[in-house]
Amino acid sequence: MKTVYVLNGPNLNLLGSREPAIYGAATLADVQVLCEQACARHGLALAFHQSNHEGVLVDWIHEAGGLHAQGQLAGLIFNAAAYTHTSVALLDAVKGTGVPLVELHISNVHARESFRHHSYLSAAARAVMCGFGVAGYGLAIDAVAQW
Repeated sequence: MKTVYVLNGPNLNLLGSREPAIYGAATLADVQVLCEQACARHGLALAFHQSNHEGVLVDWIHEAGGLHAQGQLAGLIFNAAAYTHTSVALLDAVKGTGVPLVELHISNVHARESFRHHSYLSAAARAVMCGFGVAGYGLAIDAVAQW
C-alpha cells in the first residue's frame, strides 16, 4: 500500500479559529478526517503532520523522499502556509528528494496580498491547488491516487 504524505505548515494548527472568513470553520482535526476518508477510498495509507517549524517540515519531506525512493509514496500534498512565500529550504528538500508534490492552499492566494502571489514551491510542484477551502485536500488526494 502506498502512502500519501500531507504536510501542513505554520499556523494551520489554528484552523477553525484563525480568520474563519478566509480559512473556514473546519479544524485541522477535521482536515485529517477528510484526508483519512479520501485515502481509504483509494486504498492509500496516510501520514498527516503539522508543524510551525521549518526544519521539522524539511525532515518530513526527507521521510517522504525515503518512501519515494522505495516506490512506496503516492505523493506529497503540502500546504506550506507562509513558508510557501519564503522558504528556499523547503524547495530544496522537495527537489532533493524528487517527491511528486501537490502544492495546496486553502484560500485563493492570488486574490490576497501581493506577497502571497509568489511561491518558491511551485517550481518543483507537479500540481498547484488553491481556493477550494479544506475540500482541496480531498481533491488533491483524488488526483494523487491517479498518478
